[in-house]
Amino acid sequence: MTMKPVSHHHSGHNHNELIQLLMHCALTCETCSSACLDEPDVSMMARCIELDRDCADICSLAARLLQRDGEIAHHFLAVCEEMCRLCAGECNKHEHNHCKVCAEICHKCAEACHTHLEVVHAYTK
Repeated sequence: MTMKPVSHHHSGHNHNELIQLLMHCALTCETCSSACLDEPDVSMMARCIELDRDCADICSLAARLLQRDGEIAHHFLAVCEEMCRLCAGECNKHEHNHCKVCAEICHKCAEACHTHLEVVHAYTK
């Protein structure tokens, strides 16, 4: 008995804007991480650096999954949203300009992931 594969492609969804935002967030997190390493007390920045690096990796992967219409791309956006919120929260604890910029972009990216998920869920119901 052969089963027909279920298509996972989401025709009609424009991911370009979200992909660009995800990549912008990834690069901003990388910039923040590098700048944190140059701060006088790097140990105070350890959690920020860790979250920056994780967020950059997750946003980059989310963008790549969306670009190729990966089967779990939309599910992965929930993880990306959570990571962006964690990173934004940590960056907001610091007064450095690079952290403030990163927090702003991460918050924007988290909201975009959330909104995109709501649209996809409404579309698939």
